[in-house]
Amino acid sequence: MRRHLSLFVTASRYALIGHARNRFAMLLVIVYIPVWIALAYVTIPDQPAPFRLRATGEVLSPPGNHLTQITGALNAVTLIAGFMMFAATFTGGAFDRRLAMAGYPRYHLVLAKLSALTLVCVAISVYATAAAGFAWTPRQPLLLTAALFGAALTYGALGVVFGSVLRREVEGMFAILMISVLDVALQNPLSSSGSDSAVVRFLPTYGAVQASMSAAFSDASGGRALLTQCLWLTGASAAGFLVFRRRTRNALVRHRKASLPASRGAGATEGPGAHLPPAESGPTPERVGPA
Repeated sequence: MRRHLSLFVTASRYALIGHARNRFAMLLVIVYIPVWIALAYVTIPDQPAPFRLRATGEVLSPPGNHLTQITGALNAVTLIAGFMMFAATFTGGAFDRRLAMAGYPRYHLVLAKLSALTLVCVAISVYATAAAGFAWTPRQPLLLTAALFGAALTYGALGVVFGSVLRREVEGMFAILMISVLDVALQNPLSSSGSDSAVVRFLPTYGAVQASMSAAFSDASGGRALLTQCLWLTGASAAGFLVFRRRTRNALVRHRKASLPASRGAGATEGPGAHLPPAESGPTPERVGPA
């Protein structure tokens, strides 16, 4: 037990050090989240934006700037969590593979990455909730934090998948950016007239968006929406584990030993002529020459 704990702690320390070295991600956490939420509050009109919340069936009419703050917070936490886990997986893939091939248990590496991701998502979710509630107070702050946490975890797992599958860094960044923007924008009643469509149910943050809207503007429980988000989280985590396991597998080429020829007795060690067929029996031909 002590050995497993030591392996887990060591892997977790390396995972956290890898995140701490990503200074650009730290800058995004500190600056991007409050700036994006503040700009949404200042620039978007505060006129009511009525929409029907599918999770509870209620018709809500929050101010437009408050609504954009919530969707902006969701977009910010998903981008940051996805970027951080993609960068950590993409740059540390060779190191993880060497550790696994050297005998380091892959389950400890996976648990360490999951623990680091959880700590990062908790931090950015609490920070985003505090930033969104700076000018006004959401109805259910704890539920809002849980919804942001679920969305961040889901995109963190997707970042692991992209970091293990894609070969170029720009491809992963572009994929996470476009998926997050389209995912949240299609569910924002201000930017999409189809936010009440049945298609949005299949988007990665559908459950988190429904839960966060309920937490911000309603007193109704959003537990069912969080369970829906857990389905996406489970699927993304399983995919991340599978691709990580495949990437860190032992890639050494296993050559089959060539089958040795059967023993041929004492003549087996003789020269090339040892296996020639014997000459036909008969009288030895006489030498023909001058008389």
